[in-house]
Amino acid sequence: MKRYLVTGGAGFIGSNFVLHLLRGEGCARVANVDALTYAGNLDNLRSVEGDPRYAFYQEDIRSAEAMARVIERERPDYVVNFAAESHVDRSIEDPSIFESTNVGGTVNLLNVCRLAWEGTDGGYGEHRYLQVSTDEVYGTLSLDEPDAFFGEKTPLSPHSPYSASKAAADVFVGAYGDTFGMPVLITRCSNNYGPYQFPEKLIPLMIHNAVRHEPLPVYGDGLNVRDWLYVEDHCKAIDLVLRKGRVGEVYNVGGHNERANIDIVKTIIRLVSERLKDPAINDGLITFVEDRKGHDRRYGIDAGKIAAELGWRPETPFEAGIEKTIDWYLKHAEWVERVTSGAYQAYYEQMYGHRGAAGA
Repeated sequence: MKRYLVTGGAGFIGSNFVLHLLRGEGCARVANVDALTYAGNLDNLRSVEGDPRYAFYQEDIRSAEAMARVIERERPDYVVNFAAESHVDRSIEDPSIFESTNVGGTVNLLNVCRLAWEGTDGGYGEHRYLQVSTDEVYGTLSLDEPDAFFGEKTPLSPHSPYSASKAAADVFVGAYGDTFGMPVLITRCSNNYGPYQFPEKLIPLMIHNAVRHEPLPVYGDGLNVRDWLYVEDHCKAIDLVLRKGRVGEVYNVGGHNERANIDIVKTIIRLVSERLKDPAINDGLITFVEDRKGHDRRYGIDAGKIAAELGWRPETPFEAGIEKTIDWYLKHAEWVERVTSGAYQAYYEQMYGHRGAAGA
C-alpha cells in the first residue's frame, strides 16, 4: 500500500490518473496538488471528494515552501509530476510561462523531493519520482517514412516552446538521477484523448463545435499525423512503470493508432451526426486555417520497450476509444458548459474558500 503525490492532478491526464488509483486497491493515499489554472478542473474529481484516501492541495509546484509543506504532511512514497502548461498554441503566444512552470517547477519539485527523501547514507529507500513527458520532445517524423518511429534513444529535437520546455525538464530529471542518485523515471506518451479533456485540444474541440454547428478549424492541409492513446491505457502504463519500471529509464507509451488530423475530424463529424441524428453536422463545417508555426508533421511512437519489459500494451483501439469519448462528451454536456464558462471555479472557491488542503 503506497502513498502517492500527484501534481497537476486536476488536469486531463492527471485527474484520470487519480481516479485510476482510487479505483484500485494498491494505494493508501492520493494527495493531489494543482494550481487550478484554466485547465485544472476539480469538477473532474467530484466522485472522490469524500474518499478518506484522497486529499487536495491548491498549490503551485514552483513554490518550494508549499511543496515542502505538502510532502512533509503527506509523506508520499511516489511522486508523479503531470503539472505542466501543455498547449502548443499558448506556448507560441507566451513561451515564458512554459519555461517557468515546466522547467522551473520541475526543478523545484526535484529539489524538494531530494531534500525530503535522501537518507543519511545518500540512499532514497523505496521512493520514486516519475516525470510524465511527451513524444513531442523528439521533434517530427516525415510522412514519407511511415515505418520510422520515435524510440527512447531518439535524440531530443523539440520544435515548439512547449516541447522545448518539456525536453529541458526531462534533461533535468535525468541529471538529478545521475548526479544525486535520485530514483527517477520518465514516460513519454503520444496524444491522449478521452473523458475530462479541456475543449481546446483537437478531439474535444471538434465535438464541442460540431454539436453547436460552429466551424471546425483545421490547421494547414490537415494531413499532420498523430498517434492517439486512450487516456485510461496511459494511466495504466504510468502506474506500471512507477511500480515495476527500472529506475533511471525512459519508457515510451504509444497507442499504435496513427491518424491524420483531417481523418480524426471527419470521423467525429460522422459519429456525432449519427448519434444526434443531425444532418447539419457534416463536412461543410470544416474550415482550413493558417498552419501553426513550427507544426510537426508526424509523431509515431515505438512502445516496444514497455511491452517487452513490463508487458504493457494499449487495450483500446481507436475505433472503440473515439466512440467512448464522443459518447462521454455528449452525455456530459453540463460539464463542458461549466468548464468552458468557468462556472466550476466559483463552485470550488465557495466550497474550499482558501488555498491549502481540502478533503484531507
